[in-house]
Amino acid sequence: MFWSYSGYFLPAFIFKKIGRCSNIKELQINEEIREKEVRLIDVDGNQLGIMPTKKALEVAYERKLDLVLVAPNAKPPVCRIMDYGKYKYELSKKEKEARKNQKTINVKEVRMTPNIDEHDLKVKAKRAIDFLKNGDKVKVSVRFRGRELGHTDAGKEVLERFSELISEYGVIDKHPKMEGRNMIMYLVPKTE
Repeated sequence: MFWSYSGYFLPAFIFKKIGRCSNIKELQINEEIREKEVRLIDVDGNQLGIMPTKKALEVAYERKLDLVLVAPNAKPPVCRIMDYGKYKYELSKKEKEARKNQKTINVKEVRMTPNIDEHDLKVKAKRAIDFLKNGDKVKVSVRFRGRELGHTDAGKEVLERFSELISEYGVIDKHPKMEGRNMIMYLVPKTE
């Protein structure tokens, strides 16, 4: 069976090797270890010395545990006696806990024009305050059209008034700056 890869026809087993994900790093355990001799560490962290791999495997099997290659680049390589299934379970549990505790910061955007009315500005500020209360970062942009581009100072005044309205809930992270036809300012929630 042949698969096409960039215009070339390759046997299926080669194609599968190319397409396989290589970022999964597994430790070598038990019979997968091909070194002649290894430095052995027991469950409690005590060094048992340098010994042939076969003898290290026997020691691990006597204790009904696994021999895991933890430092393959060391001279000689370091192996540890442990319950590999329990080790992987604890590792996945820690990763899951780390993912649960991390806070994702969303960037919400509020758009305005340089000639925005006072009431409209207050409505936009109220919306931005809601975003800041939720812990989100707010991108405030003033869009200039046509001749308005010649009066960027009016846009800067709008952004300054806007920052005064929300000053109780947020602070300026990045000051107003022109990006193309837009003047952009970033706000972050105020920390206690």
